[in-house]
Amino acid sequence: MGSVPNVYSMLKEQLAGTGAEVITPDSEKYAGSIKRWSEHCIKQAQAVVLVSSADDISKTLIFVREHSVPFVVRGGGHSTSGASSIEDGLVIDLSKLRQVTVDTDKKTIKAGGGTIWEDVDVEAAKYGLATVGGTVNHTGVGGLTLGGGYGYLSGKYGLTIDNLVSVDIVLASGEQVVASETSHPDLFWAVRGAGQNFGVVTAFTFQGYDQKEPVFAGTLVFLPDKIPQIVSFVNKFHEVNDGNQAMLWGFSAPPPMKAPVVLAQCFYNGTEEQGKEFFSDLINIGPIVNPLASVPYEKLNAMLNPASGFDGRKQFGGGAFKLPLKPDYVQALHAEFTSFVDSHEKMNESLMLFETVPYKKVVEVPNEKMAFSNRGDYYNVATCFKWFDASLDQEVREFSRNLLKKASQTAGVEQDEKIRSEQGVGQYGNYANVDVPVAEIFGKNSKKLEELKHKYDPDNLFSRGLRLVPRPLVIVN
Repeated sequence: MGSVPNVYSMLKEQLAGTGAEVITPDSEKYAGSIKRWSEHCIKQAQAVVLVSSADDISKTLIFVREHSVPFVVRGGGHSTSGASSIEDGLVIDLSKLRQVTVDTDKKTIKAGGGTIWEDVDVEAAKYGLATVGGTVNHTGVGGLTLGGGYGYLSGKYGLTIDNLVSVDIVLASGEQVVASETSHPDLFWAVRGAGQNFGVVTAFTFQGYDQKEPVFAGTLVFLPDKIPQIVSFVNKFHEVNDGNQAMLWGFSAPPPMKAPVVLAQCFYNGTEEQGKEFFSDLINIGPIVNPLASVPYEKLNAMLNPASGFDGRKQFGGGAFKLPLKPDYVQALHAEFTSFVDSHEKMNESLMLFETVPYKKVVEVPNEKMAFSNRGDYYNVATCFKWFDASLDQEVREFSRNLLKKASQTAGVEQDEKIRSEQGVGQYGNYANVDVPVAEIFGKNSKKLEELKHKYDPDNLFSRGLRLVPRPLVIVN
């Protein structure tokens, strides 16, 4: 590769007059351009190109191929795997591509590749519509969608990718195509679960649904001694929900008190009266904080934002659990989680979350229908550790992995070959690190993905995320 100043000066020349902007370390905008949701994912890129169109991306991909420039793609910058950051190359930043348009006749929502879920929620709400999005609205649409996408509406409409109509995507060759069930259907199969390995998506078109009325939601806060009663309600939830409800519950010690509590984010797609009746047994347990109320849908995905700020180092991890649960199992996990957090300074905002999002609609789609392979008779359990001391990075990662492995084994959802062959893999790709074996994320779909990778990206240009091929392929100049 040529010297850093020379190669990026050439890129600036090639993109001159296009609306794209090439930011280098001497620019005033540089610090903001490499900022990420997790501080441990901030890397000193040699340059950042803020693209403004699919043509800009095509030109940039052709350029990086010709000059063997390593690169990554940034959508919302919300991942904790570090896959959208780079030290030794270029970031293709999509944050200018934030236009959202709604087709009221088809009830579809088209979102640019750099949008966040707030953009989609707010624009769709103007037309009384919504689609399945994330539970934190500053999450990027691209990252969540390409990895699967669970949300409050999943119980009724399935995953985000189940509601994806098409994508506009720039391939490794620079070619711009639309992938859907009728156009490049094999690519569309791969994009839904492994999309970051196949190109740069410049726009997503989602199916929207009528959502004109408010929803009933909020976060109840309990003292840890209520865990047995909470588990009892969760077990009941599993039996009586009809897909219009969701419950995200788990452990943390958030400010201002910074004391261990159990949080329960409740959602009911209906009236306040209906929601109170459905969650009455949980409410009657006696939360110390109860803000449950009717809210507009577009405000729902902002409720967890205060617990998801941009400061600190963060690490996602994922596993799975089955219902019903036993209280002593949950209490043991709580004790282990709390002990670790309490023994480290400034880690109290860490979270272990049992994502009780109804999955009957999700499992109606077979795992072989698309690349995504985490459909089964179980729920996701996640950790999001937050800390500030860089020397703890490895310790936090190992503890999270071991805790989630223990949680999955105890709950009867071990990530072994039997599980991966009979149902879903028990591992949500959006919570995984890039070094996880491909079979743990894609199970029986791994071989087909490798074949499609050779078809659509034969030189492995998109190689910085989860690797679908056994080894990096040589980039041909």
